[in-house]
Amino acid sequence: MKRSVHLFVGLVAMASACSTLRLGSADIDPLPTQAANETTSLVGNYPLGTGDVIDIKVFREPELAGVYRLSSNGEISFPFIGAVRVDGKTAFELGEEIRIRLASGYLQNPQVTVFVREYHSQKVHILGQVAKAGTQGFQPGMTIIQAVATAGGFTKLASTNRVRVTRVVKGNEKKYLIPVGDIRNGNAPDFSLLPGDIVFVPEAIF
Repeated sequence: MKRSVHLFVGLVAMASACSTLRLGSADIDPLPTQAANETTSLVGNYPLGTGDVIDIKVFREPELAGVYRLSSNGEISFPFIGAVRVDGKTAFELGEEIRIRLASGYLQNPQVTVFVREYHSQKVHILGQVAKAGTQGFQPGMTIIQAVATAGGFTKLASTNRVRVTRVVKGNEKKYLIPVGDIRNGNAPDFSLLPGDIVFVPEAIF
């Protein structure tokens, strides 16, 4: 709990410092051009944790389908094979483990898919000129419009077309400038978020 508080305080301090600076064009990275299915694939690479909700299906075995919420012990109980450690595994890794264990004497050539419905263990952070700045649980398919809405919307001082998203991609920090005001008015496509994104809404300069 203390670690989460310290992280949030650090993010607020960083956002306050950033609010006094104006990013030049050289500081902004080109917007990613990922299709929806590519974004979903990236999300599937994040480790599962407490509170996450997963949907497991086995091809042609409907009785084995189930939805599970990961408890604090980090395990689920799956038909035939019993306890399965989930905490720290990606959806793909979990599916592979279940497939291998089902193939060991229970089913012939099973095909297992794991879909993440809710990613409560992964977070996004929204700071600056919104009504309720803070940390939100990440949801697959989450967009910047949804994050701003969950944060209570923009304040009257917000520079809605200069919203910045900071993201770490393969160890490299990327900064994107997002015209959320245009998105909201239907003049630009929505922007998909990923776990760990930091959204900062600056104050408008009059």
